[in-house]
Amino acid sequence: MDMDLFDHKAQDQIKKEAPLAARMRPRTLEEFVGQEHIIAPGHILRRAIESGQLPSIILWGPPGSGKTTLSNIVANSTHSHFSPVSAVSAGVSDLRKIIEEAKERRKLYQQKTILFIDEIHRFNKGQQDAILPYVEDGTITLIGATTENPSFEVNTPLLSRSRVFVLNPLSENEIRTIVTRALQDKERGLGEMKIELGEEALAHLSVMAGSDARTALNALEMAALVTPPDSGGNKKITIEIIEDAFQHRALRYDRAGDQHYDLISALHKCMRDSDPDATLYWLGRMIEAGEDPLYIVRRIIRFASEDIGLADPQALMVAMAAQQAVHFIGIPEGNLALAEAAVYMATAPKSNSLYSGYGKVQEEIRNGSNEPVPLNLRNAVTGLMKNLGYGQGYKYAHNFEGHQVDQQHLPDSMQGKTFYIPGELGYEKQIADRLKEQRRKNPPA
Repeated sequence: MDMDLFDHKAQDQIKKEAPLAARMRPRTLEEFVGQEHIIAPGHILRRAIESGQLPSIILWGPPGSGKTTLSNIVANSTHSHFSPVSAVSAGVSDLRKIIEEAKERRKLYQQKTILFIDEIHRFNKGQQDAILPYVEDGTITLIGATTENPSFEVNTPLLSRSRVFVLNPLSENEIRTIVTRALQDKERGLGEMKIELGEEALAHLSVMAGSDARTALNALEMAALVTPPDSGGNKKITIEIIEDAFQHRALRYDRAGDQHYDLISALHKCMRDSDPDATLYWLGRMIEAGEDPLYIVRRIIRFASEDIGLADPQALMVAMAAQQAVHFIGIPEGNLALAEAAVYMATAPKSNSLYSGYGKVQEEIRNGSNEPVPLNLRNAVTGLMKNLGYGQGYKYAHNFEGHQVDQQHLPDSMQGKTFYIPGELGYEKQIADRLKEQRRKNPPA
């Protein structure tokens, strides 16, 4: 009995000394912040949790988005035993032990067991296969957490027996809510410390956390611990203290305000103006201020099609490769992949011919152009269609010199219209020459 009391006191002490992020971990769905698209009342995961009929699931989302917290809440809400393991350190023997205990628990107490595997993408095929039969027969309910696309990282048989839920990065407002709660909570948080966190410092903390609640709370706790109280006993945490806690210089940047749009505009225009130095500078300003790297690479991808197009078809491939690199290795390792893509865009030949051409097509369609496909371009897949003239007169280009042929491709009212006019730079010069030669050999009627 004394040992039980001692253990209980020791556990209480450990909880009190745990990092702020651990102490403030939400205990119920009502305390949980974010992911309304899957856990708001009426949504499927919420209904499954409340009914106690939870299937095996995979939670896919960025660090600090609440995967582990949500898994704990699920276990508590369904009165299930929670068996957490990390794929970094657990082996097949650990899994077998948990499975045997789950069998006994199910037999003796009719209690379900939730096996929570953090970073499940790190499990190899053998480790994933080891739990498959027990997921299948209901011995365990699997909750896998991953930052990687489960389509590529989780075995197909295991994935087919699980429901994937995507967790979104926490917004700055959601990070602010979490931080504010920690400042006010006197039992688990910092409410007894008389902390004053100004609006600017709170905004900066929310931006620098990069959508990661754990990072935000760890930085807040560090700032609170190193800030000396004033004569009134209050701890005033400034932007300078916040940046020191993050070990990161504060840059003037508001991801939801003018600076956000001003900097991305500067990056886009400097790439368009073929200035690699300014391109690198504005890119660096955004990365170092904590901008979402996927937001930056999305703009680079758009630029590759809008401002370069077929002047250099390789540009789109470089942009997509940068997206894959950032997604695969993250930041800061992915910084150079972004820099490589941005400088490539800046130094590539430019053309907006595709952008202009597609704009003309959109205008044509908006003005009511909705004529049927010419008969010669239609497939005659039935006898009736053939009798109606489908495919009649179609010329197979590969049967003609140069694999080019002149025949009707646009509706009757649009004959002779030109949408795409290639430029004279890069690969588009070759396209222009080829089209010129094609039209010389096959002049329009």
